[in-house]
Amino acid sequence: MRRIVVSEFLSLDGVMEDPGGAEGFAHGGWTFKFPDPEGMRFKLDETLSHDALLLGRVTYEGFAAAWPSMTDEVGFAEKMNAMPKFVVSSTLKELAWNNSALISSHVVEEIAKLKEHDGGDILVAGSGGLVATLMANDLVDEYRLMVFPIVLGAGKRLFAASADATTLRLTNSRALDSGTLILTYHPAR
Repeated sequence: MRRIVVSEFLSLDGVMEDPGGAEGFAHGGWTFKFPDPEGMRFKLDETLSHDALLLGRVTYEGFAAAWPSMTDEVGFAEKMNAMPKFVVSSTLKELAWNNSALISSHVVEEIAKLKEHDGGDILVAGSGGLVATLMANDLVDEYRLMVFPIVLGAGKRLFAASADATTLRLTNSRALDSGTLILTYHPAR
């Protein structure tokens, strides 16, 4: 059975919006203030160890605009472009990025089926609305949060208002030289 791993860049106040600066957010690109080779290695190892991506529309469109033309010496771009991508959207009709499949209806049921298939874990990056749906339906198996030492004061938050409390269990933590923390949590089911 496959696991769904949510991996996010977060500010100290929980903002996940526009960490790379491509979305036009007033504080966009905030992660670039904290370069850290160990953090880059973590993201490379994480990507290489997963078999597929699960993305919401906005994240997919950003990735699809950037990754197909990228190359690098360590294999990050090659992996991103080669791995299967499952895209949750009710508005997209066609997906141009190779190895992409659309999930446009019965989202919870379709993702539950993906988890039942053989294969490696499925990585979710960005995709705040999708993550909220996954959380509400108990489909997240692991959270990997890179928490950067910055307070943005505004922006879309990963853990938005919810009627239910969610208890998580810390399974790993690592402090980077930049002051960024890498925190790994599992749902306390």
